[in-house]
Order: sequence, then C-alpha cells, then structure tokens
Amino acid sequence: MPRLICTLMACLWMVSIPAAGAQSSDDNGLAAAVKNAVLDSAQMEKDLQRLPWKQFRSVIEAVPKMKANVEAYGPAGWQFVQQHYATYGWKKSIDKLDNSGIM
Repeated sequence: MPRLICTLMACLWMVSIPAAGAQSSDDNGLAAAVKNAVLDSAQMEKDLQRLPWKQFRSVIEAVPKMKANVEAYGPAGWQFVQQHYATYGWKKSIDKLDNSGIM
C-alpha cells in the first residue's frame, strides 16, 4: 500500500513538470504536456477506482485537498464516497491538484 501511494504521488508530481527537452515550439510543447497530463490523470482515476476501499481511503486521506473536499460534507461525505468511489469521476479533482495540494 505505501508503494502505491508513493507511485500515485510520483505520478502527480510528474504531471506538474512541463515536458523537458522538447524540440518543438513552445505551443506544441505545451500542448503535448497538457495531453500527457490529461492521459495521466485519466489513468490515475482508473487506478484509484480499482483500489479496495481501505487503500482508496488511505490515498484520499494522504492528499489534503481531496480529503478536505470529502470531509466538507462530514460523515455523510465519507459514506457517499464509500458507496460511489468506484464509479465517481475523480479526474476533475486530480486535475485541480498541483504541488501545493499534494503535500
């Protein structure tokens, strides 16, 4: 489980880094970075949805912004998430994360 959390955190960190050493123009490099970020966040969403509940909750609690979003609804928020986490669209929440939201 800690390995999974570290892997997810590394993926989030890599998404925040712009494409280094791009040979194309700035616009094309930016478009490629955005495309990679979208693909990475979609894959991260799928990976999160495949986790068992206890591991999923550990990952959400490790990311302060996501934890705050769930806890804003109190105990009902965690109940809703437990019932719907495998089908809920987490991609928007993942896309909103940046380096300050991870740690």
